[in-house]
Amino acid sequence: MKLGFIGTGNITVAVVNGICGSKIKFKKIFISPRNKNKALKLSKKFRKVSIAKTNQEIVDKCNWIFLAVTPKVGEKILAKLNYRSSQTIINFISTIGNSQLKKYVKVKATIVRALPLPPIALRKGPVPICPANKKVKFFFNHLGTAVEVSKEKLFTNFWCMTAMMAPYYEMLNTLSKWLSSKGIKKTDTQKYITSLFFAMSEDAVANSKKDLKILIKNSQTPGGLNEQALIKLTKLGFYKLLNKTANNVLERLKKV
Repeated sequence: MKLGFIGTGNITVAVVNGICGSKIKFKKIFISPRNKNKALKLSKKFRKVSIAKTNQEIVDKCNWIFLAVTPKVGEKILAKLNYRSSQTIINFISTIGNSQLKKYVKVKATIVRALPLPPIALRKGPVPICPANKKVKFFFNHLGTAVEVSKEKLFTNFWCMTAMMAPYYEMLNTLSKWLSSKGIKKTDTQKYITSLFFAMSEDAVANSKKDLKILIKNSQTPGGLNEQALIKLTKLGFYKLLNKTANNVLERLKKV
């Protein structure tokens, strides 16, 4: 199987790193030359990765095509490419749905929308896919955990959650800076904060079949520090703002 990536941004870099470190069997990966620096680094790092001269060359040579360009670029270039009905096209583009993409592709190729995030480079994290597809699910299960979504309208809600990446990292940064302001080395505070939240996340995943309220309850003692922090943040409206922000992002996605 030959894999092709149109668009060589951070997500493509992460996915290619994940693939090359996994047990996925493939003959070759072709990437577009759009981002020269990232493309060169990938081709030097992995012997099976080659830089194509054009996007059409990628489409011509590959069985699976991964679309990882911005929506504006996608609108300009995708309809100009000539696809084959035997191909599988994986759509990473945030605001171009499968129905719109079908108009660009024109032939009856297999089109699946997918939502990988940077941790896929470590072969970790969920990857929502829509519609359900056994081969695509098998593929992404080697790079994390594939989550099949039945309807594309529901898929949009998962896109909202990806907007919480930067706020989450900013929270880690804020807490790390707070510790540093108390006279602790930055390297130590960052290591502590990231390790702390990593451990809590792993614990949450291990208990994800239970109601998350159980974790909230079990992490507190009456009159304890966790109870104090939770009450304070709740009174400040922190959690209501999370919901408001998610709804705000959703409204933006619905307008596209």
